[in-house]
Amino acid sequence: MAKKDYSELADNIISLVGGKENIKSLIHCITRLRFYLKDESIAQTDEIRNLNGVIDVQKASGQYQVVIGDQVTAVYDAVIAKLGAGFAGDDGATTDTDTSDNENKGKRNLWQLTKSGVNTFIGVLTGSMSPLIGPLAASGILKGILAILVMPQLGGLLSTKSTTYILLNAIGDATFFFLPVLVGYTAALKLKADPILTAVVGAVLVHPTLVALAGKSLGAIGSVNFPMVNYSYSIFPMILAAWMVRELNKWVKSWLPGYLQIIFTPLIVIAIASIVTLYVTGPAIVNISKGIAAFLQWLLLTSGWASGLLIGGLYQVMVIFGLHWGIIPLVANDLATSGHSYLNAIISSTMISQGAAVLAVAIKTKKTDLKELGFGAAISAFCGVTEPAIYGVNLKYRRVFISGLIGSAVGGFITGLFHGNNFGFAGSWIGFAAFIDPNKPGDLTNFYIYLAASIASTVVAFVVAYVWGYKNSMKPGEAMKQPTLPGSKK
Repeated sequence: MAKKDYSELADNIISLVGGKENIKSLIHCITRLRFYLKDESIAQTDEIRNLNGVIDVQKASGQYQVVIGDQVTAVYDAVIAKLGAGFAGDDGATTDTDTSDNENKGKRNLWQLTKSGVNTFIGVLTGSMSPLIGPLAASGILKGILAILVMPQLGGLLSTKSTTYILLNAIGDATFFFLPVLVGYTAALKLKADPILTAVVGAVLVHPTLVALAGKSLGAIGSVNFPMVNYSYSIFPMILAAWMVRELNKWVKSWLPGYLQIIFTPLIVIAIASIVTLYVTGPAIVNISKGIAAFLQWLLLTSGWASGLLIGGLYQVMVIFGLHWGIIPLVANDLATSGHSYLNAIISSTMISQGAAVLAVAIKTKKTDLKELGFGAAISAFCGVTEPAIYGVNLKYRRVFISGLIGSAVGGFITGLFHGNNFGFAGSWIGFAAFIDPNKPGDLTNFYIYLAASIASTVVAFVVAYVWGYKNSMKPGEAMKQPTLPGSKK
């Protein structure tokens, strides 16, 4: 099949957001183009929503978000081809006020600065983690499939000592083991640091000779000991390291003669950033991360069905406001520090239920275009991406979205009640293998909890949406309006 040409759509989007001169920069996530505009009021939102190829438009975190769906990368490439490479990136992410508005800077109070800081922090997490979601989910699924293949109930179809297992296990482990390198690269792109230098710092942290020293001391100053911790699977130390690389790079170039910079700038930056991370920031952040993961697990286990019901019922509401990006790093941190995530097990049901709700619409509707969109959105949701379902159908028929929330609340209740667990970054129906403990492949208790919760989410959401959520006589409305997050531009 010929590759679809998105040039016309790109031209229309650029024109309707106010033209090239109104665009600061552009990034994208799994389903959305995320514009930083100089003046959002110029953008013709209704006209953009009506473009063929656009699902919806949302405004959050100081971003003007055009929801595209699974073709977002192709559309992004087409837009950047029109704008030029200089617009790719997150130049507008670090501030929520125009730099020329000097007279208002002095009026900003502590609360406004705090809100701005929260937005910036969320923006950094979004930019650092969103490119890695796909590889992390794929790795989790592969690890789960390997756990199935070695199950004694299936006669051990694959030996853990076989070359095939060792190879596939390395492929599944690579993303997690070298996560500091990958996060370093993506965080550097987000923070406008040197991505190669930052990736090298990440490689230092997971160098085999240093990994072998995990748990031992790297030295001491007086009574202060500096332990070597295992940085494989870690995230947050490298985000701070990316910031250090950026600042060190600026500092070194401010005094080092130009003819020495090509060699000595990387040497000084890598050495200082690596040593500071290994001896100071890394151990501190890893210990804090472990504490956060332990607290979260304790909270979810203690509250049980209540947390499952609450998270299950509200998580997809967080998605429409873009607030789920504050949760995803917590899931990644769970997996990095303990190898499992009770939180991700609950989230899984929320994706399934929105898919089941839109599937009910696709089956019931007599409208050909809605039927086609509904089936595609259901498949996407069952594969872990709910935004085409939410923005394409469910929010436009509000009761369909609510039907999905009811289904996910039931699924979350079951997961929380029986302490369902997840062992990979994957979820929804496609992530079934991630609910089998790779360390205990013969124990299917957790998988049965996942299966029960997933079936309940599917059935409840489908039935409620089919009977109550959607009628052929309904007129589609606009997707739910999102207020801007604190500190973002109006």
